[in-house]
Amino acid sequence: MTTLGVLDQSPISKGGSATSAIRETIALAEACDRLGYSRYWLAEHHSSGGLASASPEVLIGQVAARTERIRVGSGGVMLPHYSPLKVAEQFRMLEALYPGRIDLGVGRAPGSDRRTADALATGPGRLGVEHYPGQLLDLYGFLSGTIPPEHPFHGIRAMPEGETMPELWLLGSTQTSADYAAELGWSFCFAHFISPEGGEDVIRRYRERFEPSPFLSEPRAALAISATCAETDEEAEHLSWSRWSWRIANNHGQRGGIPSPEEAKAFAYTEAELDYIGYTRRRSIHGSPGHCRDRMLELGAEFGGVDEFIVVTITHDFAARVRSYELLAGEFALAR
Repeated sequence: MTTLGVLDQSPISKGGSATSAIRETIALAEACDRLGYSRYWLAEHHSSGGLASASPEVLIGQVAARTERIRVGSGGVMLPHYSPLKVAEQFRMLEALYPGRIDLGVGRAPGSDRRTADALATGPGRLGVEHYPGQLLDLYGFLSGTIPPEHPFHGIRAMPEGETMPELWLLGSTQTSADYAAELGWSFCFAHFISPEGGEDVIRRYRERFEPSPFLSEPRAALAISATCAETDEEAEHLSWSRWSWRIANNHGQRGGIPSPEEAKAFAYTEAELDYIGYTRRRSIHGSPGHCRDRMLELGAEFGGVDEFIVVTITHDFAARVRSYELLAGEFALAR
């Protein structure tokens, strides 16, 4: 049976507010819990006018409190911004509150512009990305209580201690990220919705290089995809224009909300922008339930089989977003 999870960036519809977007995140999580989705991940984005989820570690607790079965986690925490000990303690607290339901997904992308990244680290003295592998090792050491004796932080305990720890995922779209996940023995999620090219080789490399860890004996790979599902192919394409147009605006540094499909279609695009939309349209998964299912299974086969799809859906209308997840759940016959 194909397993589906959710990645929620808490999109802000144009004309709406960040507060409304967060309320919609809670409502969507409750719906996906009822529909049988396996996990619900909250994204981390900063200084964005279109995405409201800046603190997944805060939202996770709220989502877990309002749901019953679904796993809840970060998709992901951008670790270069933060102290591994602080992240370990945040997720140890969440695991203590909701044992067996918490995922810790970690990434190295800034999730912001450079100035915002500096501000998150209280100035330009933040650690460079070359320190990321060491941060991953420290994070695991604090979570598992295995900081080695020769480490300067040996003996420091991440609290609250407990018998279980969050499920660990490394998120990325490069072979470097796959190598880190394989060497650490973590689960790996490829960000196809961000970088749709070359993922097949990345996933294959992860599987080939995987080294078992105390909590994962075999490689586990997921594919994070963008998908918009509607009753018909035509309706799904109409809804998808909101995301395509917003991506262009975002690439130009415009931090507005998600436009309506009508506004997106009426915009005066340059020839280069129309070419970009054409490329995105071809790589996008959108259509009727059957079409989306066929395309997702086809994509999974191209990647040599994946254990799970993590689905991100962005539409201007919240009801359409909920309906998209409902239709996918029905088509894949998710266990409610």
